[in-house]
Amino acid sequence: MTERVVLITGSTGHLGPAVARRLAADFSLVALHYLKNREKAEALKQEIEKSGPRVETFEADLLSEEGAAGLVQRVLGYFGRLDVLVNIPGAIRTRPWDQLERSDWEDIFRSNLESAYFCLKHALPYMREQKWGRVINIGFHLVEHLGSFPGVTPYAVAKTGLLILTRTAAVAEVENNITVNMVSPGLIEGGEIPASLKIKEGQLGRAEDVAEAVAFLASDRAGKITGTNLVVAGTWKM
Repeated sequence: MTERVVLITGSTGHLGPAVARRLAADFSLVALHYLKNREKAEALKQEIEKSGPRVETFEADLLSEEGAAGLVQRVLGYFGRLDVLVNIPGAIRTRPWDQLERSDWEDIFRSNLESAYFCLKHALPYMREQKWGRVINIGFHLVEHLGSFPGVTPYAVAKTGLLILTRTAAVAEVENNITVNMVSPGLIEGGEIPASLKIKEGQLGRAEDVAEAVAFLASDRAGKITGTNLVVAGTWKM
């Protein structure tokens, strides 16, 4: 187990608990971010602590830069450092594109793109100072397919923007020994799946599959992998 601090934003969401459990097997200091579900965050903390890591929970609204900056500062104040940042939050609407309101677009953009940017922006100075860092953003499996997405238009646009941000930061930070990558899940058990899709047996992935990819990119084994988009989607991309 490595003596490094990992911050997982959106730890109480669909993918968060699996990612937190997996990273806690590799890192001894774990920061769990949540927005509203304090009970779930505290239960996850207690579960993970049984296996040895030191864990703390942090509440923050990441839809504003102030919330993200405050979260990073509190993690640094508590643990004294920040080594790995995993950006998971991401609202989605599975509705026809022409039935969405302005508030839908704003919520999806802020939670999927802006929250990751703000956390990245405020975490980077400390990673640069220590000359080591790992940032993993969560995308979606068709993020590089520039086609039509009538049922999830703002989500697809936001995640495409997140991929561009990922690669821009990766190029900028390579000299600081900081890698910035994306993991893009396909359809995952327990997630939001459009009603029109016909699911075949074996097509749904597991949150644990995504967590394993995140753990690899957060490790020293992936030190020369940066700016990549690792798709965890079985055949959904094909």
